[in-house]
Amino acid sequence: MTSPAKFKKDKEIIAEYDTQVKEIRTQLIEQLKCLDQQCELRVQLLQDLQDFFRKKAEIEMDYSRNLEKLAERFLAKTRSTKDQQFKKDQNVLSPVNCWNLLLNQVKRESRDHTTLSDIYLNNIIPRFVQVSEDSGRLFKKSKEVGLQLQEDLMKVLNELYTVMKTYHMYNADSISAQSKLKEAEKQEEKQIGKSVKQEDKQAPRSPDSTSNVRFEEKHVRRSSVKKIEKMKEKRQAKYTENKLKAIKARNEYLLALEATNASVFKYYIHDLSDLIDQCCDLGYHASLNRALRTFLSAELNLEQSKHEGLDAIENAVDNLDANSDKQRLMEMYNNVFCPPMKFEFQPHMGDMVSQLCAQQPVQSELVQRCQQLQSRLSTLKIENEEVKKTMEATLQTIQDIVTIEDFDVSDCFQYSNSMESVKSTVSETFMSKPSIAKRRANQQETEQFYFTVRDLTRKVSCYGVAGVDMWAELASRFVAWIAVLS
Repeated sequence: MTSPAKFKKDKEIIAEYDTQVKEIRTQLIEQLKCLDQQCELRVQLLQDLQDFFRKKAEIEMDYSRNLEKLAERFLAKTRSTKDQQFKKDQNVLSPVNCWNLLLNQVKRESRDHTTLSDIYLNNIIPRFVQVSEDSGRLFKKSKEVGLQLQEDLMKVLNELYTVMKTYHMYNADSISAQSKLKEAEKQEEKQIGKSVKQEDKQAPRSPDSTSNVRFEEKHVRRSSVKKIEKMKEKRQAKYTENKLKAIKARNEYLLALEATNASVFKYYIHDLSDLIDQCCDLGYHASLNRALRTFLSAELNLEQSKHEGLDAIENAVDNLDANSDKQRLMEMYNNVFCPPMKFEFQPHMGDMVSQLCAQQPVQSELVQRCQQLQSRLSTLKIENEEVKKTMEATLQTIQDIVTIEDFDVSDCFQYSNSMESVKSTVSETFMSKPSIAKRRANQQETEQFYFTVRDLTRKVSCYGVAGVDMWAELASRFVAWIAVLS
């Protein structure tokens, strides 16, 4: 005789779900901490670059001795024990690689000190200040976007928890109603058997007395049987009602399960990547590229003996790549950015059905819901396409702003008889106050519009542009399930 199957209790299922959600919540917290750390490291890197060029401008007049001293100062800093973890974790990123090559190049510099000092102080350093300010501002907005995405994800998980609890409740009610129905059936069988035995055991009596007694006894038995039949009918109706509710609740649970897994997949595979690409790193690498190319434009006008080192730095600047740095970052913190395990269907009290039930009267309801879902998805897709086009156009505008090729300072080295002409040329370059004010105003206005459009994209569909395609896939599978189950 086989032992009865052991089913997970409600508390065990809820505990497993809570554990999985707790792990995801911990991951979400660690993701923000990781991005915070990257922002701090980025600010520190930009601050180091500013300090570096400021100090370099001061010591240009003293030439090689002070330049060597400066290089050793920062090289020693990168070799210090305090910064070992920073160096270990960050040396694979392209901006840090540029920084390391830059320090090596300082040792071999032989420059026109006045011109370089002017460029360092009035061009390169303000660029790094701007990049630092832009990065801080964009990171703040990106963190708000990330928090909203995480809040949406947790809302989906909470909705799954509610649907699962409802399914457990209705399934338990169905099992209870089934048990009561079986009990009523047993009582009915027992009452019928008892009535038959009483009729068999009755002794013969006079016609008049026998007729009266039998009539009374039959009346009592019929009344008792009717009561039991009514109780059975009520319990049968109750069981049918609860069973239907349980089936609907299970269908809702399975649909919510698919939607939740799709949301979790979208967040880890698409949203996180987009958050780093289009928010955290928006313009950072391009702006850093421009600042460093300004430095390169000045250095490439020096003696031919410097070209070898400068070519190495130029190659590193050419390799400034947000996608590669993002991939390296995710690889370094793989445990934080990897997607969690999918949520699996948890059978309740022996209910092993893990697919949608489409028998009547649930089938018509499912078909109607599928049609409504497909209609809604079509509308959402059209709306998302329009918003997506606007967002892409705005993003391209921002990219055009931050990738403008304004780093060529070769005109600064066209010396005339008077140094005043050199100073005048420098002052008319990128960092002139009217020019920078206009550029920054346009950039910030475009950024604000971009984040507004991005927020609109999130509101149009709670799962975003990519999520619409996921829902379309779910709808197709939905129709296929109904066709098979029918």
